[in-house]
Amino acid sequence: MRWTRAALLASTLSILVTTGCGAGPSDRPAVAVERPHQAGDAATSAPTEPEAPTPEVPKSDLAWRDCTVPSFNLLSLGTPPAGLILECAEYTTQVDATGGVGGNFRTAAMRARFDRTPMDAAPLVLTSGSDRASTATLAGLAAGPAGPILSTRPIVAVDRRGIGSSEPINCLGSDVRQPMTDQAQFSPDASDPVQAVAGLSQDATISCQDYLQPGQGTFDAAHAADDIEQLRRQWQVEHIALLASGSGSKIALAYARKYGDHLARLVVDSPGAVNTDAVGLAEQRVKGSEAALTAFAQRCVSLGCSLGDDPRAAITELVNRAGRGEFGELSAAALVTTLNDFLGDPRPLQNSYITEFADALSALGRGDRGPIGPLVRRAGAAIANDGVFVNRCSDTSQPATPARAQELQDTWGTQFPVFGRVAAIDLMACSAWPASAPQAMPKKFELATLVLGAKADPVAGAEGRPTVTGALRAAGAPTATVEWQGWGHPAVAHSSCAQQNVADYLTDAKLPADGTACPA
Repeated sequence: MRWTRAALLASTLSILVTTGCGAGPSDRPAVAVERPHQAGDAATSAPTEPEAPTPEVPKSDLAWRDCTVPSFNLLSLGTPPAGLILECAEYTTQVDATGGVGGNFRTAAMRARFDRTPMDAAPLVLTSGSDRASTATLAGLAAGPAGPILSTRPIVAVDRRGIGSSEPINCLGSDVRQPMTDQAQFSPDASDPVQAVAGLSQDATISCQDYLQPGQGTFDAAHAADDIEQLRRQWQVEHIALLASGSGSKIALAYARKYGDHLARLVVDSPGAVNTDAVGLAEQRVKGSEAALTAFAQRCVSLGCSLGDDPRAAITELVNRAGRGEFGELSAAALVTTLNDFLGDPRPLQNSYITEFADALSALGRGDRGPIGPLVRRAGAAIANDGVFVNRCSDTSQPATPARAQELQDTWGTQFPVFGRVAAIDLMACSAWPASAPQAMPKKFELATLVLGAKADPVAGAEGRPTVTGALRAAGAPTATVEWQGWGHPAVAHSSCAQQNVADYLTDAKLPADGTACPA
């Protein structure tokens, strides 16, 4: 059926009533929550813990082709490390594995390895969900301190539907996409951005639902898990190892619930909270972004960067000036998206990368938009495209109401001066999309699982880990948490210590001491 505005409004109203989303406090996760352990606690293990199966080498592989240099060029990653090999491939997945919707989808994959990586080593599958393309996450990881893992086994990233190099989704016209990117700052109804973005959400939802029908309900985490399962079957193996970062944790939990017997290792890096409403998840992200910005500012000062003695204050003023329209067509929302893309970039956070970004911001402050322009466009393509919109909204089970967003626009704008106001308005981006049911958690899953995180994570925040370990332990899985004391996302892309913990776990499924800390 075609979605009409009247039908969509009725559907949205019904969803808001049945989910009980009002203007009150955000709902908290209806799962067990594990409280953080202190560093140095005994390793998590149990005498009755079943022996984990072993990941297997593919018997029938994909048709890989070298894409090292093109990938590094596309992502502006510079020169590939010596001996690094990136290979790209596609494979066919069903739109709906249950057969409810016919047709196939082209899913993209990337394999990273060194020329010295053993060819008979079982690969580690990577998903970063809808935060950014999994292939981009892998390329960024491979550009940094990837030795502990890639020297022992290849990593294979699988792009989510419509993201990265998977079959594209182009469902938004420029008359909707650009105002959403700018949160209607330059629109006639700019005086009420919450209502303006809510209206744009209705237009975007109608457009994308029409574009995707009859498969518009197949872009959630559960179907993304089916795509990973199809890769396992194509490889003709019984067991795989899986690494999920950020919103990819939803896919990992869906895979554990549906196909847990086929998991030999599971690593969850910097997950968002389980079954938390949109307000709660956004607040966690904003806290992480503000913490990461503070850490960036401290490092910027230590490098003598061009933002001066107080980079945080300088950036706050830039966002405020963008909101006042002082930078032409560059909106406050687009600038904040660029900041989030930089802070959550999986590429190595080298000193030159820090100072170059600071220089672009300093130039903007002088009225020169030239240096920041390519970064704004890159951020939009990476974390704010049509595929990200569809997948992100498909995973939203408890959207916010306009009244709640209006309230938080002021509250968060004061509490979180750089990211808060934009985050509150952004709650409306998925407000018209039909809300999904709360994600079902694994009921029985006994595989020892490693959970990573960063002290200052701008993509997921730091408060989701206890809800994920709680859900896993409730299903019977022993867990251990390793926290990197730095800033960025995901931890495994930036910390050699975190990578070594992952590499050790992949070898024998033994967990490190719960509460292990990795230095910044």
